[in-house]
Amino acid sequence: MLSRVADSLYWMSRYFERADNASRVVEATYGLILNPAKFSSDERWFRAVSSLARGTTSTNLDPQRALFLLVADSEGVFSIMRCIAGARENARQVREEISSEMWEHLNKLFHEVTGTDLHADDDAEAMRIVNIVREGAYRFYGITDTTINHGEGWHFIQLGKYIERACNLSILLDAYFSVDKNADDLDWVGLLSSCAAFEAYCKVCTAELKPERIADFILLQPEFPYSVRYSLDRMHHALTSISNRSLSRRTGKIERLIGRLRSAVTYVQIGEVIRGDLHMYLAAIIEQCRDLHAAVNEVYIEYPIEVAFES
Repeated sequence: MLSRVADSLYWMSRYFERADNASRVVEATYGLILNPAKFSSDERWFRAVSSLARGTTSTNLDPQRALFLLVADSEGVFSIMRCIAGARENARQVREEISSEMWEHLNKLFHEVTGTDLHADDDAEAMRIVNIVREGAYRFYGITDTTINHGEGWHFIQLGKYIERACNLSILLDAYFSVDKNADDLDWVGLLSSCAAFEAYCKVCTAELKPERIADFILLQPEFPYSVRYSLDRMHHALTSISNRSLSRRTGKIERLIGRLRSAVTYVQIGEVIRGDLHMYLAAIIEQCRDLHAAVNEVYIEYPIEVAFES
């Protein structure tokens, strides 16, 4: 597979997962703002913005302004509209490698999301866009899994999806647990809803909302698609499949990185993580995901020309 094709498939998937994650977080946060709690609406929106628009420092956020920034900010690289546009642009560059159904759905979604002149005070229209993306994400994932060959290109799509998901879940967990002393049951429901995990959590762990149990489910649950461990397992499967199909001999670094990442969540118990430093633990996962991204880019995307002629 051409490196430019692999790169576009990978980033199409990352951008789309980023938009899906933002839509879930915005929907969950918006559902909390009318409920009285220890947190004010401003604090809840700051938590949402800081988990999506990384680097945000001001806690003085107007809720309507925060909603607009997360949905439609043309300058914000993490806004839903920008992410859908990024996914569509990468898909456009490799239309011959994806199915016509994938392109048609993503192109339609792009026009539905960007074809609206959204104003900063129009909450209803902003949430309509969020709902479009939420429903569109389920369809796009299903179309992708069922309409293309599960070969090398599909594995790059899976790699992009789950490396983005592992990072986003870790950042979201950190945002909630950094203020867990002030959080109440509604906030924990918001966290689970942001991860599409509320019903699954209740079925596995009962409806008792214990922070440590919630952290265990989102971080270490091996069977739930929106958990960090599940994401890392899928990344490992994708990387192994790509390596088996590749002629490159320089995959040792990638294998070490994904092995260390999986070990960090496979052979640990949540009590050990909580008693230690959860913030540093999550930061280490995020940093190792970034290192893995850089290694994949070095081996499969921007490798020296001489490598292409290795036998």
